[in-house]
Amino acid sequence: MRYPDSVEYLYALGNEMKSAKLGLDRILALLERLGQPQKRFRVVHVAGTNGKGSTCAMIASGLRAAGLRTGLYTSPHLLQPTERIRIDGAALSKDDFLRHFLQVHEAAESMVSHGELDAHPSYFETLTAMAFCAFAGAAVEIAVVEVGLGGRLDATNVVQPELSVITPIDFDHEAWLGHSLEGIAGEKAGIIKPDTPVLCAFQHPTVWPVLESKAASLGAPFHRSSAWTRENLEIHEDGCCFVLRRPVGSDDSRPPTITVDCPLRGAYQAENAVTAAAALDLLGIDAAAIADGLHAVRWPGRLQRVGEHPDIYLDGAHNPAGCAALAAFILKVRNGRKVWLVFGLMRDKAISEMAELLFPLADHLVLTAPDQPRALRPEALAEHAEGMPVQIAHTVSEALDVVSQAPAEDVVFIAGSLYLVAEALAVFQPSVSAGSVDIATP
Repeated sequence: MRYPDSVEYLYALGNEMKSAKLGLDRILALLERLGQPQKRFRVVHVAGTNGKGSTCAMIASGLRAAGLRTGLYTSPHLLQPTERIRIDGAALSKDDFLRHFLQVHEAAESMVSHGELDAHPSYFETLTAMAFCAFAGAAVEIAVVEVGLGGRLDATNVVQPELSVITPIDFDHEAWLGHSLEGIAGEKAGIIKPDTPVLCAFQHPTVWPVLESKAASLGAPFHRSSAWTRENLEIHEDGCCFVLRRPVGSDDSRPPTITVDCPLRGAYQAENAVTAAAALDLLGIDAAAIADGLHAVRWPGRLQRVGEHPDIYLDGAHNPAGCAALAAFILKVRNGRKVWLVFGLMRDKAISEMAELLFPLADHLVLTAPDQPRALRPEALAEHAEGMPVQIAHTVSEALDVVSQAPAEDVVFIAGSLYLVAEALAVFQPSVSAGSVDIATP
C-alpha cells in the first residue's frame, strides 16, 4: 500500500461528519489493542466552537519554544491529511502517515474479524488513533489535542489531560450537539476531568454556569482566561500585540507580565492569544518561551494573506461567530478600499445569518461552491443577497478568475467553507499543495 491508497481508504470510510460515530467504546477497544499509546505523553486537551485550532497552534508553539518535544493533533486539514498530525511543528511525512495508518488499520481489521469491534473505526477515530501512535512512537513529551466534535463523546476524549481548555462556545453542528448554548456547553464540558485544571476563555453568560457546575462536581480547579489582564492592546493588519499581566496571587517568583506579539490576524486572535498564554502559564512555561512561541505561530487558512496589490485574504469563516469576526476584520482594514468577497458554504450551515453579516460589506460579491457534494449551489446562496449585485461563479476557479480583475488598490476576501479555502490555497500556494487537495472538512 502507498500513501495515496491510505488516503483513498479514509475516503471510503465516509465523509468525516456524516460518518461520525459519537461514543468511546470503539476507540477505547482499539487503543487497548495498540498498547494504550495515549498514555505515553502529557496532554493539553482543547474543546470549543471557535478558535480552538488557532489556540492549539499557539499552545503547541509555546511548548516548542520551551524546549519540549511537542505533538499537535488538529482537524480539519486544508491540503493534506498529514497536516493533522504534527511533531515539533512539522506535519507527519507521507511515509510515516502510511506506517501509522497500517498500524491502526491492521489492528482494526483483526479486531473486526474476531468480533472485537462492530466495524472498522470511523475516519476520525482512525486518524485519532494514528496520532496517538505517532506521538508515542516519536517520544513526544506533551501533545496538544483538539476535540473533533463536541467533547463528551468525541474520540479524543480518551486522554487524561494535564490541562483542559475550552475556547468560546457558540452554535455549530446543532444536529449532533443540541440547539441551545447550554446543551452545546454540556457536551464541550465533557472534556473536564476529575481534579484536573480547566481553563475557559470568554463565554456567553448562559454558558458559565454549565462549565462551572461541571468543574465543581469533579473537583477540577476552574480558571478564566480573563484573570490574566491584557494591557496596551494593539490590533493591526499583521496581528496583535499586548502585555499580559498574570493574576493577582500567582507565583511571585516569575515575572508578573508576558509581552505578546502574535502574527495571527483579527481581534478574535488576540482573545485566543490570551487563552493560549494563560494555558502555557498554568503549565509552568516561562514568560520568554510564551512570548517566543506566540510570535512564531503560524496557522493557515485563518485570515491568511496570500497576495498583495491587491491584498488577498483567505478565511475559513463557516459559522455565524466566524463570520462576525471576519466582518469586524473587514471593517477594520478596508480603509476606504473596495471590498471583493468570494463566498461559498455547505448546505447545513446558518446561511441567512452569515449572509446578513458579510454580504452588505462587499462592493463586489462573488458567490461560488467548492467541489463537494454537500456544497450549497451559488444560485441558492444568491437568494440571501436580495437587492445586491451578485456574480455567480460555479467553481472556485471561476471565482478566482473574477477577482483576478480586482484593482491593486482594492482588497479581496475568499471565505466560507474550509473546502473553498483549501481549493483557493492550492492555487495561491501550489508548491505547498503538491497538486493534491484531500478530505478537508467544512
